[in-house]
Amino acid sequence: MKTVRTRLSMIWRCTEDSSRLLAQSENTPPESDTLCAHWIFVAGIGFFSLCFLMTSLGGQFSAKRPGDTPFTMRAEVLGGPESRGVLRKISDMLEVIMKRMDTLSKLGNTTTDSHRLDELSSALDRIQPIGLVERIQAIAQNLSDMAVRVEQILQRSMATNRVKDGATGQCEVPKDPHYPDCPSKVDWMRARWTSDPCYAFYGVDGSDCSFLIYLSEVEWFCPPLTWRNQTTTPTHIPFPKRQAAFRSDIGALLEQVGTGKESLSFMKRRMRRLAAQWASAARRLNDRLRSQWREQKRILVHVGFLTEESGDVFSPKVLKGGPLGEMVQWADILTALHVLGHNLKISVSLKELQGFLGVPPGRGSCPLTGPLPFDLIYTDYHGLQQMRQHMGLSLRKHKCHIRVIDTFGTEPAYNHEDYATLHGYRTNWGYWNLNCRQYMTMFPHTPDNSFMGFVAEELNDTERLSIQRNKVDSMAVVYGKEASMWKGKERFLAILHRYMDIHGTVYYETQRPPEVPAFVKNHGLLPQQELQQLLRKAKLFIGFGFPYEGPAPLEAIANGCIFLQPKFKPSHSSLNHEFFRGKPTSRQVSSQHPYAEQYIGRPHVITVDFNNSQEFESAIQDIMKTKVSMFT
Repeated sequence: MKTVRTRLSMIWRCTEDSSRLLAQSENTPPESDTLCAHWIFVAGIGFFSLCFLMTSLGGQFSAKRPGDTPFTMRAEVLGGPESRGVLRKISDMLEVIMKRMDTLSKLGNTTTDSHRLDELSSALDRIQPIGLVERIQAIAQNLSDMAVRVEQILQRSMATNRVKDGATGQCEVPKDPHYPDCPSKVDWMRARWTSDPCYAFYGVDGSDCSFLIYLSEVEWFCPPLTWRNQTTTPTHIPFPKRQAAFRSDIGALLEQVGTGKESLSFMKRRMRRLAAQWASAARRLNDRLRSQWREQKRILVHVGFLTEESGDVFSPKVLKGGPLGEMVQWADILTALHVLGHNLKISVSLKELQGFLGVPPGRGSCPLTGPLPFDLIYTDYHGLQQMRQHMGLSLRKHKCHIRVIDTFGTEPAYNHEDYATLHGYRTNWGYWNLNCRQYMTMFPHTPDNSFMGFVAEELNDTERLSIQRNKVDSMAVVYGKEASMWKGKERFLAILHRYMDIHGTVYYETQRPPEVPAFVKNHGLLPQQELQQLLRKAKLFIGFGFPYEGPAPLEAIANGCIFLQPKFKPSHSSLNHEFFRGKPTSRQVSSQHPYAEQYIGRPHVITVDFNNSQEFESAIQDIMKTKVSMFT
């Protein structure tokens, strides 16, 4: 019995320790519940082992009777005063445990764990002071039940310990009529929060508390949590307002544009060539405004079509006769914003865009890490798609700051997503639900959109006089730098050749393109400065019908040329022409350059049906007789 008493003493001390821990738990955070439950579990297992040991020892003093259970002991073995005293102490100890368990069960009666503790308390209540043998049997059975239930509590606690903010019941999904989407968003987060690393970046760990914190503080689908420390929410100080001052030096701008792409090199060459005229224009505007205060805007220019992620089909064609109209416009936009004195950031890659906007790491499902650091963002449709992919809900929040450079314009029917979907106007480029005035076109061909435009070179009096003296009345330049544009044009070129010498600027590498007739003098692809000199000598600039609405015809007209262009019968549109298919407009394009046809017109712009040889030749004869002054 000495060994038994020693074991009982050990179990007693262990249980007393657990009782003290239970008493302390009334003033202990929920994290300590696991430790208390652990001690109870140890005490239960120890005492359960004790019962088996006592049964074994009892067998040494008296033989077991038939039908005795493992917990049945002879009265004469356990009937001594010493044994009765030990068992009385065990009974008293269990009463203490019962009271402490009852206290613990009342700490958080709103959770599942508290209900489990209530069940443990009820199990202890069933222990009644009957006979010694029956008491030991009841103690053993109830301690066994306690062991199972404490293990369940431990497992439950491991799951709930992931919630570090708030107390029990504070992370239930609210049903607030002001936030009707909150429950469905929480369900979505439960299923998909691992789909994008940006959620973990914002502290989401898979618990409902982290979902609610994210959906109320990073996004705005759930109401603010009252138990959250609102002082931890960063207060964003507004950017200070500064005065914009005109700039005449474009050196800093050229550095910002960067290198590495032929398209960027072309834009920088244009900026340098027109730098003096930009500086002169800035001085005149400053004099007109009389130094009135202008706010300096923080502006991001993201040229989406030049990013590698969009394919950048333009840069490789810059030196091979590809279209340059978009790059002309972007170069002028950048220069204008710089000269006007605004704080400018330029992005031509997705990495630069993410850095400037403050995009969190991941796949773009989450909002930006802070307030939008720009007053305005100029981009194109490619850039708009990239921002939607990487700004998450922030794009919806900040879309009023965006201006889309859109060459051909976007009509309201294509812009409104629901209407476009319902009436068959949905395309790859529309349905953004912007204000239609946020789309900015190259030419003012629709009142629905805004007009951005580009600049044409300004000539001084000396240059004008020189051009008039050096004009060659029998010289024509063809608007077409790619050999494919010359296919099928031999018939009317032959008519033109009877009256004028024809010059071309068609790209070629080693030999003359076969599409260019032999009577055409091909200069090859010319730098912009040399092309301007060629236009200043020529009398006629003739188009083949493509590209549509580019800046070159206006540059030719500014240099004293007459622009001859084809009339389209029927007009080209997204309904009958592949080039316009998918564009968010149903506009009917009546000629290669409708703006020049409508707003400039004769004698500077002549539009005829090139398929009508008689009409075409008559137009050439009229051009030969016409003396055109410089168009201003």
